[in-house]
Amino acid sequence: MATIIDGKAFANKVSEKLAEEVKQLRAEHGLRPCIAVVLVGEDPASQVYVRNKIKRCEELDIESREHRLDAATSQEQLLSLIDELNNDSSVHGILVQLPVPDQIDDAAVINAIAAHKDVDGFNVANVGALSTGNNLLVPCTPLGSLMMLEDHLGDLSGLNAVIVGRSNIVGKPMANLLLQKHCTVTIAHSRTRDLADVCRRADILVAAVGRPQFIQGDWIKPGATVIDVGINRIDDNGKSRLVGDVDFDAAIEHAGAITPVPGGVGPMTIACLMHNTVRAAKQQNGLV
Repeated sequence: MATIIDGKAFANKVSEKLAEEVKQLRAEHGLRPCIAVVLVGEDPASQVYVRNKIKRCEELDIESREHRLDAATSQEQLLSLIDELNNDSSVHGILVQLPVPDQIDDAAVINAIAAHKDVDGFNVANVGALSTGNNLLVPCTPLGSLMMLEDHLGDLSGLNAVIVGRSNIVGKPMANLLLQKHCTVTIAHSRTRDLADVCRRADILVAAVGRPQFIQGDWIKPGATVIDVGINRIDDNGKSRLVGDVDFDAAIEHAGAITPVPGGVGPMTIACLMHNTVRAAKQQNGLV
């Protein structure tokens, strides 16, 4: 039976350390980290995510400034707001909650955010830095996943890591982070031939393919550590529930350790957003 990696408990430990760091920054430098959160439209899931992020800011004494824009907001209007925030020295981090409405180009928004304020880590400059091993602001979900892996396994050198999913948000940055830790890394995806066999070679299996319960239990090498990034809502006998990209009930019979959904990677993603906000504040004030 697999060990359950409690992402919520680990995120609380990370947050406790961050709270002390924020307290120290205010006491020694008069610096309070500040993040601007921009939400365009009324997407229910996005509203929940933003609310959770702002709540965590309050708990850590990080200042949050919320900007809610109408769903009809044009790309030009959104880019104008981002430009204002880029030039506001009191704002250290900028997060535009995705997805944005169809009339707005995601890539244009992401790359309009100044790289040093891009606490999501999606800007092409931060992506390029990560790919060359010069980590500036790293995407939050891969960073949180790496923290949990190192906490559970210690040194990752030489381990075979398979990432199922090739997105710019999770798959690719996760591969770069694991390469930096001297893993042997394979990026697989839904079109990979003999995917089950590829997964069975993994000491570390990261599931980020966006398909509910896609990874089967017998695809997992006995004793492997599984990080399930997926968050999928399914109908289970008339009741809605969240599941990951891994068939959890089957996987726990094979894996050595696994993150649950919910309560695994999700809390760490928000903790790492706070981490990036504090890091950005320190960088912009010459404290890193």
